Amino acid sequence: MAPAQGHFSDRTDDADGKGGEESDAVPPAFQSAVDALHAARLRPGLEVEPTRPPRRLAPYAHALEAAVVDGEDDLADGRLVLLHDPAGHDAWQGAFRLVTLVRAELEPEMAADPLLPEVCWSWLTGALEARGLAYGEAGGTVTRASSHYFGTLGARRPATQIEIRASWTPREGRGGVPDAAAHLMAWGDLLCQVAGLPPSGPVDAAVVTLPQRRGPQVS
Repeated sequence: MAPAQGHFSDRTDDADGKGGEESDAVPPAFQSAVDALHAARLRPGLEVEPTRPPRRLAPYAHALEAAVVDGEDDLADGRLVLLHDPAGHDAWQGAFRLVTLVRAELEPEMAADPLLPEVCWSWLTGALEARGLAYGEAGGTVTRASSHYFGTLGARRPATQIEIRASWTPREGRGGVPDAAAHLMAWGDLLCQVAGLPPSGPVDAAVVTLPQRRGPQVS
């Protein structure tokens, strides 16, 4: 990932538009939300850049990929997609939707905690609520997968990865535009927490913090 620590790179690579394709008539509300994403100032240690959005999920989409970096190690990585349907979407209960995938590696004994899925979900909702963000229709999954190595790979330590897939509807403000920058910052808070970094601000008392190994991300 190209260095863009704490902010966005200037590269767009057609990362927004209608259905992932170029469009000459981008809705003003969507353009304002995308501009807010690019203006957001994020926590040091986050490398963020635009990437090609998925097609056919919505008439308009903008996608970002990010990694929490410590030296040469990626502690966690993820993708955030902003979707927009000017006509509104019944399932979203709004005209915008945020979709995310977040991944990180954990120590096996930490990943064995039976409460880990609930804790990881609380990191997402807690990050949004800590920034005072209104949202609705939140849903997702928390998955943990363990890898054990044998034969010529037997010297490797067992590895366990946590994966959070989620989506939610940001409440729209003036002009029908959500506070996209604040949602991005909350997502950055989630990435850092999954990576095992200490919170950069106040933490919701209901959110549980688990110790984690700060090691490289395994793809």
